[in-house]
Amino acid sequence: MLREIAPMNNKAVFLDRDGTIIIDMVYLNDPNKILILEESYEAIKRLNDAGFLVILITNQSGVARGLVQESNVKKINAMIMADFKSRGANIIDAYYCPHPVDGGCECRKPNPGMLLEASTKHDIDLAKSWMVGDRMTDVFAGLKAGCRSILLQNQNTVPAEAQYGTPPVVSENVLAAAEFILKNPI
Repeated sequence: MLREIAPMNNKAVFLDRDGTIIIDMVYLNDPNKILILEESYEAIKRLNDAGFLVILITNQSGVARGLVQESNVKKINAMIMADFKSRGANIIDAYYCPHPVDGGCECRKPNPGMLLEASTKHDIDLAKSWMVGDRMTDVFAGLKAGCRSILLQNQNTVPAEAQYGTPPVVSENVLAAAEFILKNPI
């Protein structure tokens, strides 16, 4: 007997964490040192108001390197989500990859594993969704998952990693990226 597969119902914006919604502290291990980029609150609130689920997707190789405690990654993500919620901006979930850069896992960006896992858990239509981050690995993970992607090109962005090609959309910060998303529905 054939069974019809129900279409995914939600659209999402997957956001990188460090350098996208918080200042990149390079191996942030102290929850008291979180510095949120002010424009992130408005960006996420606007995305929520437009019906987008917002989910953090972050590589945290500092765990594998012994520079970051995994319990602190979880605590930092929870604190960020609570802070945004207190300001009327909802991040519904956070995924992180604790594996080393050369670990070969499917969850480490540029692989799409975290996005695929989130899409299953939250009933997300990836073709109606976006990935936003300050590295080409973020952009490429989104594209591999079937999303549209935006590269944040700011003073902290590393030079484009040539092996990933040219980003389809470049934005100066997460608020400008949110505005682009809202003006360009899929």
